[in-house]
Amino acid sequence: MFEPQTGHVLHVEDDEICQFMLSRAFKKAKIGNPIVTAHDGIEALEILRGSNGRERLSAPYLILLDLSMPRMNGMEFLEEVRKDADLKRSVVFVLTTSDADEHKAEAYDLGVAGYILKGNPANAFLEATSLLETYWRVIEFPGA
Repeated sequence: MFEPQTGHVLHVEDDEICQFMLSRAFKKAKIGNPIVTAHDGIEALEILRGSNGRERLSAPYLILLDLSMPRMNGMEFLEEVRKDADLKRSVVFVLTTSDADEHKAEAYDLGVAGYILKGNPANAFLEATSLLETYWRVIEFPGA
């Protein structure tokens, strides 16, 4: 099980039901890592950069990214993150309903750590949580 000091999860998702499902899956798995929510790519960048009056998210963190969002979608967000010298090493998992091969290819071209489908919403968040728990236990992050 995670400890809160291990790191934050930035959930970039505009759908409140999906936000709730992730939070519920974390509670069910007894994962205590704080979840910070951004409703689109612009808000997520503000949180990561500590801009526009937002407190900067401290490292280490992991990003769960939906692709379909208003103002700045997931792919646009990924492009911005990879161009930013301070953010380019961010660990990003796509968590989306899009099963399109072109979306998968573009996401991997932009350096995502994984592409997770929300095909069955009831199970998708539990499966993603299990994957992330394992990932957090075995990987090493660079120093902040």
